[in-house]
Amino acid sequence: MIEAVSPDNIEEILPMIRQYQEFYKVADICDSRNRAFFSQFGDSSPAGCQFLYRDNGVVLGFATVYFSHNSTLPAKVGILNDLYCVEASRGKGVGRLLVEHCYTYVMRQGAARLQWVTAPDNEPANKLYQSMNTAKSNWFFYAYNGPSIAE
Repeated sequence: MIEAVSPDNIEEILPMIRQYQEFYKVADICDSRNRAFFSQFGDSSPAGCQFLYRDNGVVLGFATVYFSHNSTLPAKVGILNDLYCVEASRGKGVGRLLVEHCYTYVMRQGAARLQWVTAPDNEPANKLYQSMNTAKSNWFFYAYNGPSIAE
């Protein structure tokens, strides 16, 4: 069962958010900062929504969708910024169900598409994405951390 994350269930996914960040080698993980940040997303938030997947009362994964805009479309787009499943549930359809749920959600919100990036060495995620009706981009992803200071 997929449900929106809310103040009533956010504590259940905070350990998974931590595991997700550890996977991506985040240096400074802070549960209280995560709680504050992820609390901004919800069913009625224009910023996006976070969802969790629950089976027999146990949370097995989560996904976070943010909204942005794309000038070349021009349209609103959904960004699947996070997708995480506990290791025991990988390869069992949980990730696919979360992606499909996020797609349906962004379409209902008037977005033109759902898009995301993942690490090239994230083999389980890439295997999932390649099994779906997706188009792999040949664009490069850059992150600018400000000007470098020459000594």
